[in-house]
Amino acid sequence: MKILAIESSCDETAAAVVEDGRNVLSNIVASQVEEHKLYGGVVPEIASRRHAEAIVGVVDEAIKSADCTIDDIDAVAVTYAPGLIGALLVGVNFAKGFALATGKPLIPVHHLRSHIASNYISNTELKPPFLCLVVSGGHSHIVEVRDYTDMKVIGRTRDDAAGEAFDKAARAMGIPYPGGVELDKIAESGDENAFPMPRPRVDGSPYDFSFSGLKTAVINLIHNKQQKGEEVNVPDVCASYRRAVVNCLADNFLLAAEDLGYTKLVIAGGVSANSLLRRELSKRCEGKYQLFMPEKYLCGDNGAMVGAQAYYEYLAGHIAKTDLNAVATLPISENLF
Repeated sequence: MKILAIESSCDETAAAVVEDGRNVLSNIVASQVEEHKLYGGVVPEIASRRHAEAIVGVVDEAIKSADCTIDDIDAVAVTYAPGLIGALLVGVNFAKGFALATGKPLIPVHHLRSHIASNYISNTELKPPFLCLVVSGGHSHIVEVRDYTDMKVIGRTRDDAAGEAFDKAARAMGIPYPGGVELDKIAESGDENAFPMPRPRVDGSPYDFSFSGLKTAVINLIHNKQQKGEEVNVPDVCASYRRAVVNCLADNFLLAAEDLGYTKLVIAGGVSANSLLRRELSKRCEGKYQLFMPEKYLCGDNGAMVGAQAYYEYLAGHIAKTDLNAVATLPISENLF
């Protein structure tokens, strides 16, 4: 089954053709990073306009790169939640029009489920059940993946997401957008023990995260040094801060795995590309857990991951009508169809 998949939840206009959930025939991404760099972050109105400008060309290229025609496509899938509402609407409306014009089934896909499904592409042997750490700019969840479309959140951030915490700390250090990616690179040359950083915990909720206090701690550290006229050793601050964030993520994730008896562990989302997180979990899982990670090019938003999850949504009978609407926030466990 060949699925044309469309992703437009934030600032990447993406389309892919995926066969049977695991075989990627094409994967096209039009990034807006350079434009949003001018503003230090994603501007929703600009993102929506750029999606509208790019989506026809991106979809056309995805179909052609897959060596397909429209007649070869069996269904169209689209990210409909969660995300920037204006950005989502561009993809949803295009997909609805495509489905209506061609008579193809329309498959609605949850953005976080897609990130998890990126692992089905990189690790073709992976099947549920497993425990997944989903970490991105807007989300930090520990998710029980009981089946391909049956998921339960057992831990989540109470405030900032890990990716957001990286981006805000990077901005305070004058690191250009996208800050989290650059912070990770700079941290490789720093001393992670140079500055003590807190390891926030949530009382009574051992699997939940809290990054706002940690973010405030690093911002205060930078401001105090600047006010005293002292030089800020950026690589050391980056390394120390990265170590603290990664420890919080890894500690809670592995505690949940131990408590719930999972031995198959998965990471997903933009922050799953973080160098230290991948090394730390690989080291701590060795000999005890099976660890699955997406290839780095699949960690960010892309159409292939949407196509991977769409296949399983289709098998579960999750087909939308042409009244499908975009939803800005929606729990990963909720099925609207």
